[in-house]
Amino acid sequence: QVQLVESGGGLVQAGGSLRLSCAASGRIFSSVTMGWFRQAPGKEREFVGAIVWSGASDYYADSVKGRFTISRDNAKNTMYLQMNSLKPEDTAVYSCAISANLFYRGRDASAFRYWGQGTQVTVSS
Repeated sequence: QVQLVESGGGLVQAGGSLRLSCAASGRIFSSVTMGWFRQAPGKEREFVGAIVWSGASDYYADSVKGRFTISRDNAKNTMYLQMNSLKPEDTAVYSCAISANLFYRGRDASAFRYWGQGTQVTVSS
C-alpha cells in the first residue's frame, strides 16, 4: 500500500512560481510512473505531467510544456512539480498519483491507482 501526500500549494500572482511536493510512503518500483493531475472547479480532471520513477523519461501536457518541470528525489521518495510563469488558468487542485501498471506511460487518470488528497493552487491576475 502506497500513500501520497501533496504540499506546497498556495496563492501566487500571475507570472510567479510555486513548487509542489508529493511525498510517498511505501515501496516505489523504479519502472512505475508517477503523475500530476489538476482539476479546476466545474472542469474535468486534467493530466499535467508524469515521470518514470527511474528518471528515464518525463512528459507533459501541451498547456504546461516549457513552464512546468517534474523531478524526483529517490532518497526522499518525493516527486516535485516546479511551476513557473503561472497563469490564472493554472488555478486548480493539483494531485499526484502512481500508475497501477508498472510500465504504463500514458495520460489517462483511470490508469493511476494511488492518489494524494490534493493541494490548492490559486493564481491571481
